[in-house]
Parts: sequence; structure tokens; C-alpha cells
Amino acid sequence: MNLSITLTQNRLKEFLLNVATVRPVFIWGAPGIGKSSLVEQFATELGMECVSLLGSQLAPEDVIGVPQIIGGCSKFFPPAMIVREEPYVLFLDELNACSQEIQKAFYSLITDLRVGEYRLPNGSVVIGAGNRAQDAAIVKPMSSALINRMIHVEMSVSPEDWLGWAYSNGIHPFITDYITQRPDHLWSKPPKTEEAFSTPRSWHMLSDAMHEYGERISDADIEILTAGTLTPAHAIQFRAFIRQLRNKYTIAAIIDGKERWPDKPEERDILYFLAQSFRARLLKNLPREKEMSGSREKELIFSAKARIKELAAISFEIAQMVVADDDGEALPGYFMVEIVRDLPRLVQKTQKNG
Repeated sequence: MNLSITLTQNRLKEFLLNVATVRPVFIWGAPGIGKSSLVEQFATELGMECVSLLGSQLAPEDVIGVPQIIGGCSKFFPPAMIVREEPYVLFLDELNACSQEIQKAFYSLITDLRVGEYRLPNGSVVIGAGNRAQDAAIVKPMSSALINRMIHVEMSVSPEDWLGWAYSNGIHPFITDYITQRPDHLWSKPPKTEEAFSTPRSWHMLSDAMHEYGERISDADIEILTAGTLTPAHAIQFRAFIRQLRNKYTIAAIIDGKERWPDKPEERDILYFLAQSFRARLLKNLPREKEMSGSREKELIFSAKARIKELAAISFEIAQMVVADDDGEALPGYFMVEIVRDLPRLVQKTQKNG
């Protein structure tokens, strides 16, 4: 399914409140971004029970039920899991992981809220969800007849929405602090190889495990947990972030000149993380045009140049990473002109490598 518009978590909840109550909706999205939990929150807000069916684990009779002979006629009796007296939200998770036979069993359920002679209570809601073909997940082609029975929408990841949820749901403060600084690490594209990768779900799992360890959690424990839940590069930087917290380094204090860059060989991972955070801070806070600079921006420009010089004295390569534009984002041109003037070798080598 190719959709040109995606909705973040908060916008999607509003969409469901207006649309899913009148027509079945199918939510597309990558694994682990919170589709299932969003539907459960939606049901809770409606004051309804959420009943989930996992499409990849169903047989046709799990949907349409089994026939019995009553009074000389056969009647289909629906499975007990979907029979309710009060209206509820029926969530068909991994619907596009079903075989074509099971997909056909859902037709009347999705269109008419009916299974055999049983009808879902008035006011019930049907929502489906599934991964996309590009997500390296188990998916099967969805028949055009099934596609045409639902309104389709794609969910995307919003760090702001997720952090709002995380603060009210007890996510470990190390994680919320980290994602606040590196929102781009909340989710990464599913890898083609079999390895852990970062998603809102994997950060939630990591949080649960860290809470269980409590204050006794060691660096070795964190290394094991992050290796099993996060994208490898994210795991390395998250561990460095925790070491930074424990060693009392803060990027704000470094930028202000109140602290120095860590320069010990054993602190190189912390230095790398701080430099990444420094670059992200500059990309966000430096004005795109020098004429737009107020007193605070001018102070940042002055401090940033000084900090880059200090960083280059410790690690030329990491300083290059701060000013490089090989990730599609570049620091403002006027700022780079001043870096060229003060540190020409740093920028020349970066441009040569690019």
C-alpha cells in the first residue's frame, strides 16, 4: 500500500475518533511503532473493551466459527472470543499476514460486523493493522476486495508524541532524556539482516528491563540489554550517554565553557556522543542567516567556534564529524565561512572526503 500522507500518533487518534466509529480503518506502519498500543488507547478513550485477533495465527474457523445442526438446519456459531453483549473495539492485528482464505473469512465481519448469524453489538468498531512490504516483516498481498472494504491510513513515528506518552507512562528517565536529545534515534528502518533495531517498542522493552534492575544496573548489564534491543549504533551512543550522565558531563555546560571536552582515551565514546549532540544542537539553534542573529545566537556562534577548536585539538576526526555535511544536513554557510578562516585544514579535509 502506497500512501502519500502519514499521520503521527496524536493525529491518528483524532482520525480514528472521527472515522473508525463509522467505517472500518486499516493502519499501515513499520513494526514496533505503536500501532497496537494506539488502538488500545483509542478503545480506552471510548470506554470500550479492545479484543485483539492476531491474523498470522488464525485459521478460517477462528473467524467464521463452526457449523452445528439445529432443527435440521446448519448454523454457524462464532468463536467465543468475539462474542460480546456490549459494543467493543475489534482489532485485527497483522491482518495482511493472513492467507487469502482467512482474509476472505473477514469480509462480512469487516463490512457488516457480522459472523454467520451473529452480529457485533451496535456501536462496535473494527480496526485492522499491518506492516508494509518494505519492512522485512511477514506480509502477504491483500486482496483488492479486502482493501476496498476499509479506509487506509499510514502511521509514522513522532518523537514529540512518543515523549508525551513516555513521560506519563513511567519510561525510564535515562531513555526520555536521551530521546529528547536524539529524537532521530527513536526509530530506525528495519534492517535486512537479523539484528535488533530501535523502535518505540524496543525502547519500551529496554525501559522495563532497566527498571527491573533498578539502581544496581551495571555498565555490563546495560551493554547486554542495549545490544539486544537497539540498532547497534544507537546502542553504543546510548551507553555513552549514560556514562556521560554518571560522569557529570553535559553538552550545555561544555558549550558555555563551564566544562571541558572529555579527553581521556577511555572516554572516547562519551566524547563521540557529546560531539554528536553538539552538532545536533548547532543544526537546531544556529540561525540560517547571520542577519537573524540576536544576542543569544551571537553568543552561541562565538562559543561554538571555540568549542570546535578545542575538540579538534583532542580528536581531529570527531571535530570533522561536527562540521561535515555528508548526512544531508549542513551547518549555516556564514558559520562555515568562519570555520574555514579559523580552521581551514579541518574543513578542507572534510570537503575532500565528501
